[in-house]
Parts: sequence; C-alpha cells; structure tokens
Amino acid sequence: MVGHDIDDVDRAILHALQEDARNLTSGDIAERSGTSDSTVRKRIKRLEEQKVIKGYHAAIDYQQSGYPFKMLLFCTAPIPKRGAMIQDVLSIDGVVSVQELVTGEKNLLVTVVGKNDDDVTPVAQELLELGLTVADEVLVRTHETTPFGGFTNERSDETE
Repeated sequence: MVGHDIDDVDRAILHALQEDARNLTSGDIAERSGTSDSTVRKRIKRLEEQKVIKGYHAAIDYQQSGYPFKMLLFCTAPIPKRGAMIQDVLSIDGVVSVQELVTGEKNLLVTVVGKNDDDVTPVAQELLELGLTVADEVLVRTHETTPFGGFTNERSDETE
C-alpha cells in the first residue's frame, strides 16, 4: 500500500470486506469500524479508486466444483520479461493465478486446476511455448486462507 495513507477505519473496512464482502452492508461495517454508513461508502469508493481494493472475488472450492487436481508450477522466466508475461500465462486454459517471485531462479508461480494430470500437461507445454521453463511441480491437497490480521483495529502501525 505504498503511497496510500491507511488509517484504523480503512483497516477495519478492509478486514470486514476480507471476511465477508458479499453479505456485510456498509451499515454493518460502520458498526464494526465505529463510524457512519456514509463514511464507509466513501472510504470504500476511495480505496477502490486508489486500487487498494482491486476487486471482489468468489472463493471457489475447485475440488467441490469438479476440478480436484490443483498443481503449483514453479517457472523460470527471463527476468526482463517476467512481469510482461503474466497476462499471457493467465490466458492459458486451466491457469487460475500467477505470482511474480523476486528472489531465486524460480520467478513465477503458476497455479493450475483440472480434473486430472492430463489437464495440466497441456498447460506445461503452453508455458514452454511462451519461453518459460517449468522448474518444479507441486500437487496441492488443501489451501485455506484467512483475512489479514493487520487490518484489524487492535493493531496500528501509526505513531500517536
């Protein structure tokens, strides 16, 4: 969040949105953050405009949706090109995320889902065709997330 001043109210809003953006109203968030409904709406709009909030997404359980095979592919891309390659990698069928890594030889982490191993093989081939090297593969059993605790009101990095 470089370049953006995030205060305790913003942190409370961000934490609430991470917990349940779909079902919490701005009034619910106002109650949690100790501010007004209109303040929450204005803050959310500002956070969206500043790209602090990049979007709202459904958390999909791929296994429950018929795609039980989840693979992490650690790839090596030419350093000057790795950032520019991300959109091309995301356009490959089966790829659900790409992370740019800044240390080590493996500098892109590609997450792929499919019904079985045969769904991942074409992805690896397309990565090779883009000029990436697949350095390692890891099969994922489970993946759970939690809202970032730094956005709760109990913690503040601001000095008083």
